[in-house]
Amino acid sequence: MGKLHEPLNDQSCGLPTALEVMGERWSFMILRAAFNGLHHFEEFLGVLGIARNILSNRLARLVEHGIMKREPLPDDRRKIEYRLTEKGLDLLPAMLALRQWGEKYGVGVPSNPVLCDARDGQPIAPIGIHAHDGRPLGPKELEWRDRADLGTDDHGDLPARPALNVLR
Repeated sequence: MGKLHEPLNDQSCGLPTALEVMGERWSFMILRAAFNGLHHFEEFLGVLGIARNILSNRLARLVEHGIMKREPLPDDRRKIEYRLTEKGLDLLPAMLALRQWGEKYGVGVPSNPVLCDARDGQPIAPIGIHAHDGRPLGPKELEWRDRADLGTDDHGDLPARPALNVLR
């Protein structure tokens, strides 16, 4: 992947940060349940088969990191709902990529039900790496570049990229 290599002992990479927040099974299972419409502690508890203390700990951690939020129910403020935040919803492509990887290399049995495009009813395409213009890229077509060499706007942001559907 090019001559420049990612500094593997450097904390300027987002991967260690993401793993610190999400790097264990139960956090992903809770998120999967939330993406499937579960919102209440007892629902998570019943569906996941997780110990109460572990669920409580993981939910608190997801809330602490802004991935989920706690919302009291308007009709009974003692009852709490857990809702995905925008930050949590942004984990969907990563979750789908891991699921697709597990389907391909895991149990050898395709998952059922199948996630489909609501518009045409067709299964979503495999999650992949795409260039700024939408071209699919393979590992040999990738390289690391220093941020300073990319050119930035007045705020230090990278050049704008056209919006792409990451679930192609």
